[in-house]
Amino acid sequence: MKTAVLTLTFALTFAFVSATQAQERFQVQLRHQVETKPDSARYHRLERDEAWDANKTAIIVCDMWDSHHCYRAVQREKEFAPRLNEVLNDARQRGATIVHSPSGCMNAYAEHPGRQRAKDAPAATEYPTDISKWCYQIPAEEAAAYPIDQTDGGEDDTPEEHAKWEKQLASEGRNVKQPWRQQIDLIQIDPQADYISDDGKEIWNLINDHGIEHVILAGVHTNMCVLGRPFGLRRMKLAGMNVALMRDMTDTMYNPAAKPFVSHFSGTDLIIDHIERFVCPTLTSDQFVGGKTFRFAADKRPHLALLINEPEYQTEITLPRFVEDHLRRDHRISMFFGSEDNPDAFPGIEMLPEADAMLVSVRRRTPPTKHLEVIRNFVTSGKPVIGIRTASHAFSLRKGDVPSGSADWPAFDAEVFGGGYTNHYGNDKVATLSVVDKSDHPILKGINANELTSSGSLYIVSPVNAKAKVVIEGVVEGKAAEPVAWTFERVDGGRSFYSSLGAAGDFATAPFQQLLRNAVVWATKAQ
Repeated sequence: MKTAVLTLTFALTFAFVSATQAQERFQVQLRHQVETKPDSARYHRLERDEAWDANKTAIIVCDMWDSHHCYRAVQREKEFAPRLNEVLNDARQRGATIVHSPSGCMNAYAEHPGRQRAKDAPAATEYPTDISKWCYQIPAEEAAAYPIDQTDGGEDDTPEEHAKWEKQLASEGRNVKQPWRQQIDLIQIDPQADYISDDGKEIWNLINDHGIEHVILAGVHTNMCVLGRPFGLRRMKLAGMNVALMRDMTDTMYNPAAKPFVSHFSGTDLIIDHIERFVCPTLTSDQFVGGKTFRFAADKRPHLALLINEPEYQTEITLPRFVEDHLRRDHRISMFFGSEDNPDAFPGIEMLPEADAMLVSVRRRTPPTKHLEVIRNFVTSGKPVIGIRTASHAFSLRKGDVPSGSADWPAFDAEVFGGGYTNHYGNDKVATLSVVDKSDHPILKGINANELTSSGSLYIVSPVNAKAKVVIEGVVEGKAAEPVAWTFERVDGGRSFYSSLGAAGDFATAPFQQLLRNAVVWATKAQ
């Protein structure tokens, strides 16, 4: 009788667990990018929510080796591996299939149940084309410029670090060029449930056998193995899988000494942008285990968001170019452009709160109420705001009524920048600029005052708030001087900088480029 009760209890428990897993859903938020308009080379960064059946979801752990020929790559891998292990434990318990793919290390797992399980998966009746081969490009990438130069192998060690690391690898009896032997031990392999394989056909077999519809890739290195392996993002995309990259559980092989000469972390950002535009969407680890998105401890870059939406001065061209030349190296960057269908709207603006600072180049827009609310909340949170040119009248109409469902902010100039824009002098009146602040203000660092020029009309902004600290002013013949650039501490305690410069010709001058970079650095210094 006792045995029967225990058997019944076990059966009911198993049924409950099975039923729970059968109902389990991963609520994922997928980020992807679409062009603002065809051939613009500018992108809206968007998110969409999906519910994935956990039993039809697989996570492939790509090349999380126990060692590598790049010392810094090993240190970064060790840093995020524990978080990835948490993700795998959570996903496994909820019914996902976990595949460990430390390429070239299958001999180490010859007797492991997970390896045997992968080999024993029933053969699929059909295989995607070239599923056993590397994939270097898919059709969507053909017209795109690859964002980083990785032809040097991507090692970012210093010569001293690398020499010391090679010596250690040799002392361990490892091949210094390919020192990996197995998967890093910071990631657990469940012998009862997980699979181990680096073979495209084997992995396709188990995907087919489990009825997998959704595949997540995590591991190293995104610009090489994660993208290109037979089980990588490209092959899964071509095979028709709903595939995604876990963008905070990955790294790149990129050397900042190579083009585009940005930090290692900015190089990773550029690859993720490329993937979101041309390969597949991305998601993050916190969607599984909570908390915050993982970030490497050495990644101290401020996150700058740019709102670009004005039809007059071509800042949709000049600002992205300025970012790549002067800010990308040591800043995280997000750009929000106006919509082609509704110029007042900012697609993806929901992600603005992730940024540390905001740069505004917007002219007379009345965004949907919920979009302007996001912008208002960003400002009132006390985060830095930088404005150029038409930002002084970003969210106010010259005349007419605000459309239904939209909102304006007439006091944006006064409240955020301490400004008082009313008009501008004629385009035929050339302004002479001069430095007002002689106290070595950081905004003026590296600027030759004698080279300051303006290619646009002089804005009439007087009087500015008494608390504004004017650093540059301009004058046209026969008129009083007008402030041209100043800093301002807002009521909410946030830092602001504004300059009425920002016409297309200004971006071609070294003083304005230095001024704008200084403003971003100054504004984010306290963040």
